[in-house]
Amino acid sequence: MKIDIVTIFPDFFTSPLDASILARARREKLVEIESHDLRDFAWDRHKTVDDTPYGGGGGMLLKTEPVMRAWETLELGRGLCIYLSADGQLLDQKVAAELSLQKHLVLLCGHYKGIDERIRQHCIDREISIGDYVLTGGEPAALVLIDAVVRLIPGVLGNFSSALDDSFHEDLLDCPWYTRPVEVRGENVPDVLLSGNHREVRNWRRQQALRRTFERRPDLLDKADLDEAEKQLIKKWSKE
Repeated sequence: MKIDIVTIFPDFFTSPLDASILARARREKLVEIESHDLRDFAWDRHKTVDDTPYGGGGGMLLKTEPVMRAWETLELGRGLCIYLSADGQLLDQKVAAELSLQKHLVLLCGHYKGIDERIRQHCIDREISIGDYVLTGGEPAALVLIDAVVRLIPGVLGNFSSALDDSFHEDLLDCPWYTRPVEVRGENVPDVLLSGNHREVRNWRRQQALRRTFERRPDLLDKADLDEAEKQLIKKWSKE
């Protein structure tokens, strides 16, 4: 996969992309990530990329010319072009999985008040938000999206099955997990996890994930694929 980032703060990405799983994925050529400074595509000697909005109002908007020039010069239109925006579709695990199948992603990081609407019309295929709140720019959101997507590319994680066990993979939160030692300050690992019975372990984890979702994010249960026994279990918990 190739990911191009268009931003006015390319240095923002240097440290995160050179650490941990993202760094390893880049070293092993599983993903190519490049950030482009939008100011390099400005026309004037001051490298101006923003201006005040017509009709008045606070804030500044990214101008059309630098963005469109970047798109044309770098041929970014060949990829799936995403604008990180509070107005966009909420990024969830299903969206991340869908994007992980793309060969080329282009991420435009907005700043200030936002972008000229004509950029949306001519350059953007999709808008994505990471939550119902406002950031100072799209750079943190781009990093979240990159991490969520890249880890789903086969070969990036040492054990791909760990990604399949993550929260939200089946529209449920994750179950509790334990590691050594067996006993910590009087609290023991549940016996079922020590039993060696893989079927019982799977059933326990599924029920624990269901319970945690019921307690913390019941809104997710409307989307989850539940069997009749699980639906009855939720009804039982609701009456407690």
